[in-house]
Amino acid sequence: MSFAFGIGIGSQNNQGEWLEVFYQQPVMTPDNGLIDVARSSLDYQGGNQAILANAEQLSQFANALRQVGETDQAALAEKAAGSSRPVCVTILDSDDTASSTPEVYLKLHLISHRLAKPHGLKLDGIFGLLPNLAWTNEGAIDLNELSDRQLKARLEGRTLEVKSVDKFPQMTDYVVPKGVRIADTARVRLGAYVGEGTTVMHEGFINFNAGTEGTSMIEGRISAGVMVGKGSDLGGGCSTMGTLSGGGNIIISVGENCLIGANAGIGIPLGDRCKVEAGLYITAGTKVALLDDNNELVEIIKARDLANQTDLLFRRNSQTGAVECKSNKSAIELNEELHANN
Repeated sequence: MSFAFGIGIGSQNNQGEWLEVFYQQPVMTPDNGLIDVARSSLDYQGGNQAILANAEQLSQFANALRQVGETDQAALAEKAAGSSRPVCVTILDSDDTASSTPEVYLKLHLISHRLAKPHGLKLDGIFGLLPNLAWTNEGAIDLNELSDRQLKARLEGRTLEVKSVDKFPQMTDYVVPKGVRIADTARVRLGAYVGEGTTVMHEGFINFNAGTEGTSMIEGRISAGVMVGKGSDLGGGCSTMGTLSGGGNIIISVGENCLIGANAGIGIPLGDRCKVEAGLYITAGTKVALLDDNNELVEIIKARDLANQTDLLFRRNSQTGAVECKSNKSAIELNEELHANN
């Protein structure tokens, strides 16, 4: 059985190189019948392949898909046959390292469609396959072609708005998951996993291959590779250390019902029901004074030794400046009304 499948509408530059691809209905572990039809209709040769399909091929593909009961994909292929933009049928036989831009976009879509979770797909090497683009109100544009497109727009009485220059687009231009609120959509990248019930406020940010299980309040930064458990609250301006920028080999995560205070941060994975005091940044090497129930010092350890432990409260002693940790007896409960994002 193959790994993934998608019919995508994409953009290419003047050299015919792929810039980006939109997959409305990506599929994990597609049925063998769908792949067999791709072999016969699109000359799919096996392995991981991105096939540039013309209108005639797509019409034949749609008819063949209906015959094997793949009505949803057949309808999509039929619509794609009338596309004015290039159409790419991408088939991943396995989760190997991507070798083309359409393959990378399919994997990012799988995560944002909640078909795969962060760390569930092989994403190494993707940066070299994602061109740095101008993301505009007229879609993705190759930076080498941007100046001519800007001039063309002005001559036609329009203004071409460049929203960002980046390798990753904002998620909501491709996927809007069910049951979420995102105050500033530019701050959530394609490839983010945003669980149902999540609210991302204006200062919140979710990188690719990162996200939330659901019913979380995000007013801080979820860096690449970080997953946040249900019911957790990331306060304004707080940060989680990602594996791309100093996290090393430690996979940072936040458990369920945790609170990271405003302007705080973590460089260790938190277990369930943990709190980090506002303004306190904990790295793996931070020396922590472990206190007992009577606030007596038990020992001084490094924060990494408390990784994934539950029911902890991290705070800074206002008199000595020492970072302290003791058992957290109160759970965090988010307002359910805030997260009924229907």
